[in-house]
Amino acid sequence: MNEPLLPPLPDDAFGSVLCVVAHPDDVEYGASSAVAAWTARGVQVSYLILTHGEAGMSDTSPHVTGPLRVEEQVTGSRAVGVSQVDFLDYPDGVLEYSLDMRRDITRAIRANRPDAVLVGPYDVEFVAGLNQADHRVAGLAAIDAVRDAGNRWVFPELAAEGLEPWSPRWILISGHSEPTHGVDVTGEPLERGIASLEAHARYLASIDGHPPARTLVTAITAMSGPAMGVGHAVLFKAWDLQARPRIPGLEPQDGSAPTSGPSA
Repeated sequence: MNEPLLPPLPDDAFGSVLCVVAHPDDVEYGASSAVAAWTARGVQVSYLILTHGEAGMSDTSPHVTGPLRVEEQVTGSRAVGVSQVDFLDYPDGVLEYSLDMRRDITRAIRANRPDAVLVGPYDVEFVAGLNQADHRVAGLAAIDAVRDAGNRWVFPELAAEGLEPWSPRWILISGHSEPTHGVDVTGEPLERGIASLEAHARYLASIDGHPPARTLVTAITAMSGPAMGVGHAVLFKAWDLQARPRIPGLEPQDGSAPTSGPSA
């Protein structure tokens, strides 16, 4: 029996997205094609990157690598219609989960007030194999910060900064082994996503055997396309935080159908 096709994220699900990742280039490995599809229809997308990626080039010192990778990230972001790219100063390669990190991400969520927060996979294993330590820390801290952002009694000092609580409706997890939804990126969004990774030219050139950006992004999105019945797709596990949990015995009394966590 054929598996049912994954549904697209509804066009009206959100009008703004904040992407929270560990490094410059983390969004560009496939997910930026979805960003291109969103910005093309008017969705406001911004990036929060926890490090400058300064430990990413083994033959170049961190004080040179950091500014270079920031520059490449800003250029790559423009290729998919993103002009707001903020960087924090956490140390690349040795991220540690902390309340300070949660507070900083919470600050960004309250300042940007997004409808959805996009994060990378935070499990040890994900669709591409073993996950990198910084990715795991960044994803988990961002997931927790989404709830922190809506609770005025968590990090109350942020209210003193004029940042009132804000609760995004959606969490989108890219690279998840059990996706629930997808974005068709066939055509122009794919081309723009490729261009966004190509902007990291000096970084990619420093990695022995790294395939060309076009080859890699095309392969990743083509691998995901059949799950939606399209040529190229980016897949997500989507959590609708306004959905009622599906718990046996707690069906709604109004006769409406209960909803589960990952939902559209």
